[in-house]
Amino acid sequence: MTFLISPTSAGGRQRCLALVFLAISCGFALAVIAGGTIGGLRLNTTPSEPLGLWRVAPLYRPVQVDDLVFVCPPETDAVLQGFARGYLRSGLCPGGFGPLIKTVAAVGGQHIDVAGGVTIDGRQIASSNLVSQDGRGRPLRPYEGGTVPPGFLFLHSPFPGSWDSRYFGPVPASGVLGLAKQVLTYAP
Repeated sequence: MTFLISPTSAGGRQRCLALVFLAISCGFALAVIAGGTIGGLRLNTTPSEPLGLWRVAPLYRPVQVDDLVFVCPPETDAVLQGFARGYLRSGLCPGGFGPLIKTVAAVGGQHIDVAGGVTIDGRQIASSNLVSQDGRGRPLRPYEGGTVPPGFLFLHSPFPGSWDSRYFGPVPASGVLGLAKQVLTYAP
């Protein structure tokens, strides 16, 4: 015996609405996945930059100071510790890390001093104060400073709790995926 639910009954209407909602949700999820794969879209869920949807834009020139970039961090001891502590999300970068969105504060050949804040070639960087521990009270050890090696970048975010090159040091420019462009974002 087969029973059909009439879309005119109260239960039938609720099931139809649920199926429509499910179909729309699945369609949206597939569009985001396809956009991420084909269109270079990424979702930022960390407060170092505005939350929401971003796009990786191709970079057809060398990376420059003040570029806002997506970058895969290298598998250094500091980065591995940051990943273990939850500062980095999982992702498709080597090491299983998600890419970071950071501003390039210095390039190869520039000198970095780290003491309470960051100076680059003698110029103080705004919003670069250091903290001695993270939100859970675990100690943070700052980068010791020095000259950024050729082919490396010193990254910064003005967000007070940002985990950037102040703590993990310069990163290879070869890890840059492209420029970070906001698509649909908001700053909490």
